[in-house]
Formats: sequence, structure tokens, C-alpha cells
Amino acid sequence: MFISSAFAQTAPAAATGGTDIMSSLTGMLPLVLMFVVLYFVMIRPQMKRQKEHRSMIEAIAKGDEVATAGGIVGKVTRLSEGFLHIEIASGVEVQIQRSAVAQVLPKGTVK
Repeated sequence: MFISSAFAQTAPAAATGGTDIMSSLTGMLPLVLMFVVLYFVMIRPQMKRQKEHRSMIEAIAKGDEVATAGGIVGKVTRLSEGFLHIEIASGVEVQIQRSAVAQVLPKGTVK
């Protein structure tokens, strides 16, 4: 009696071969959904922020007032390919990398 009922329970699963593909796709669906959510929540905003920062750095001109990632605030006096010369006090000029600029300040911020 127990043996025949065991065969009866496994017989329908062995007869249907198309459900294996559907069950594997259904099992992968949560992983795919998590990746999509991760892309829209973390990856896409970070790429947008990097693009904005790159365009800001390329648009820096002589006379702009900038703040660096280290907290130094000054006025751009000279530009070169990868570096900026910033006047942080009268007669004091430092050279920094362009990528160290955190933001461009409004005119008149540095006195």
C-alpha cells in the first residue's frame, strides 16, 4: 500500500518535461529583479553624478572660485592639462589636480 502511493506521487512529475525550464526561470526571477533594482537605485545615479562632475571640471576657467575635496577654497589663476593653480591667499598659490575640485563656488565667495 505504501509503495504504490509513492509511485503515484512521483509519476506526474516525471511525465511532464516542460516544467523544468519554467521552474528554473522562476527561480532566477528574484535575482534578475534584484539586479534591476540595484541598477536603478545605485549604479545609474552614480554614473550620472560622475558625468556631472566631469563636465564641471572641464568647464573650469581662469578666475573661477573653487573648493577642493580637502577643503581648500581659492581662485583659479592658471590652468594646465591636468592641474590647476589656485590662489588661496594673496601671494600664496598651490597646484592641485583637476579631479580634486569638489565644486565651483559662486563669484564673490572668496574674499
